[in-house]
Amino acid sequence: MGSRRDDEEQPAAVPLLAAAYPTPSGLRRSHAGDVHLLSAAFLFVFSAYLPTQNLQSTLNTEGNLGAVSMGILYASFTVFTATTAAVVRRLGSRGALVVGTSGYALFILANLLPTWYTMVPASVYLGFTSSLMWVGQGTYLTSAAFSHATENKLHLGQVLGRFNGEFWGMFASTQVIGNLISLVVLGNDKDGGGANKKNLLFTVFLGCMVIGIVLMCLLSRRDENRAETDGHEPQGRSFLADTSRPAVTPLADPRMLLLAPLLAYYGLQKAFVWAVFTKSVVTPVLGVAGVGGAMAVYGAAGVVSSLVAGRLTSGLRSSTFIVSTGAVLQAGVLLWLLFLYSPMDGLLGSAAPLVVGAVWGVGDGILNTQLSGLIGLLFENDKEAAFALGKMWQAAATAAVFFLSPGATLQGMLAALAAALVVAVAAFLFLSLVIERSHALKF
Repeated sequence: MGSRRDDEEQPAAVPLLAAAYPTPSGLRRSHAGDVHLLSAAFLFVFSAYLPTQNLQSTLNTEGNLGAVSMGILYASFTVFTATTAAVVRRLGSRGALVVGTSGYALFILANLLPTWYTMVPASVYLGFTSSLMWVGQGTYLTSAAFSHATENKLHLGQVLGRFNGEFWGMFASTQVIGNLISLVVLGNDKDGGGANKKNLLFTVFLGCMVIGIVLMCLLSRRDENRAETDGHEPQGRSFLADTSRPAVTPLADPRMLLLAPLLAYYGLQKAFVWAVFTKSVVTPVLGVAGVGGAMAVYGAAGVVSSLVAGRLTSGLRSSTFIVSTGAVLQAGVLLWLLFLYSPMDGLLGSAAPLVVGAVWGVGDGILNTQLSGLIGLLFENDKEAAFALGKMWQAAATAAVFFLSPGATLQGMLAALAAALVVAVAAFLFLSLVIERSHALKF
């Protein structure tokens, strides 16, 4: 294995856009510092985007424009993931992150004049750029964790858990910040306020987006193909991610096939919140303006659970227990909504959507940290392809919900989600059992 200096002298290793977005001289940060900056950039970008997405099924209702646009977005995301890994390798993970933000900015611009001619093209383009951004995020964070664990002789699984916990905790807080902005700007009008309020909201979101883009450009460049270990290996690296073994395409890897149902469920449960929960549970009780408050509660719960789950991850057994806990919580919510819930007036009626949002947010935060950490550790040989495939399963499931939700009943969606959860947990527990028996994966 060549030295770091030899590798740095090979210009072929420099990804496209490195020259366009150089790391400022004298500002080289630690690997943990880069994760802090990455988390802050996503905080600004998604504090603008997520509340915009939450409002699609309630603001852009003519011809179900909002729901259909979101379905097109995630269908586009699914299609483009077939080529995302190659594009991210070409651009580099930082370049992919910078390019990815452009689609989110364009989508918010389209909401200033929401028509089929603006929303559909913006949704298709966002599907492409968001696939780049999310694969770039997973690759960048995993690379930073690997380098940090190696240089400091730390346990790789614990570093991945800590880094993912920080990132997803910060990400979940976007639901709090963004939706509180939405709540303040739109006010208490059940119809969401007039056109002026909506335009003001999206203008504020564009300002947040600009700050996020600037922060993305300040990230340190990383060459994921360069060996940065200086002859050392991080602790906790398993033969399941051994670079000496022949590479296996993640699509054909039994581990990915067993993880796929949980990845798909992750997409389903997110889409349920965005397309069904906000429209069928929150809006009838709290109105359009109440969507921001309910989603802020959902986000706050996700912040806490992401940080706690990341800190508690110390091995496969702990990860299995944490995921199972999240699944039980979400199963309880599904069963309650399916068999016991009916909209009510008064304080209890107003509190019900907030409680549901909080419990659901805990489960979402758990899935965020655990799935990202598992993919990063299991598929270290081919991070870009593995994260792209994981996002493909998520996006396909999310698109299905947005396309089907306008014509589906709340009870039908809840029953389908419950069935998907059972299959996902069963497959994940089987995967954990197989790995545990082999004694091959020790975080």
